[in-house]
Amino acid sequence: MRITLLGTGTSHGVPTLDCMITDYATCPVKVCRKAQDNPRHRRTRASILVQSGEAHILIDTSQDFRHQMLINRITHIDAVLYTHGHADHIYGLPDIRSYCRRQNDSISIYGLEETLRILDGAFDYVFHPTEYVGGGIPTLTPYLLDDGCQMNGLTIEAIPVVHGPLMGCQGYRLNDVAYIPDVKHIPPESLARLRNLDLLILNCLRLRPHQGHLSLEESLDYAHRIAPQRCLFTHLAHDIDYEVETRRLPDWIEFAYDGQSVEVP
Repeated sequence: MRITLLGTGTSHGVPTLDCMITDYATCPVKVCRKAQDNPRHRRTRASILVQSGEAHILIDTSQDFRHQMLINRITHIDAVLYTHGHADHIYGLPDIRSYCRRQNDSISIYGLEETLRILDGAFDYVFHPTEYVGGGIPTLTPYLLDDGCQMNGLTIEAIPVVHGPLMGCQGYRLNDVAYIPDVKHIPPESLARLRNLDLLILNCLRLRPHQGHLSLEESLDYAHRIAPQRCLFTHLAHDIDYEVETRRLPDWIEFAYDGQSVEVP
């Protein structure tokens, strides 16, 4: 199985528009300025691609979906798993139309009932098309996934997590790889489903606490409690300077970066 980290940034991306507007003067640790010269500091919105054999499974269609597909030359998508309905995780959906047309087939999408309802409302023209289709629309088949399923030889488990008080959110376990990009609290029953992982990809927003995301200290605590063979921190804001903060990490944890590819036996 190969995991490609298509995007590793928070909803603002890095560099942020806020910092660019002020000539990077407002960047708390100058990561946005560093991003001009060091591509590892440039972070598009969070998403991954899982390749297992011939299967290509995408998790979330970020706002940077088109850019991510072009940069990584992704030629095929079999299915999309959605973690939740926030804009930075869903608003690349319309560009799936190119894959539907190329593959001459509908693409299956999976998520919580709430997430599917948000997608239906945000993209009414996709799920309830009229006769006029303009430049084309994706053909998608939605499926409820709040537990688990088998897909292309992978055992997929939904991992419920707490991201915000008013929104359902889940990560996913695919065989012995888990991806949890947006989380503030992992319930005990979900922690129990994250044992014996080869790879954990986990939210680590910034250094300071946040009401809906893990801070670095909280991410480290969960990583030690889950104890995977390897851990990558993702969904990083411009508060995280990997060149500085890496010294705080044990050798089995690292900050992920856009375009990173990881092989899992």
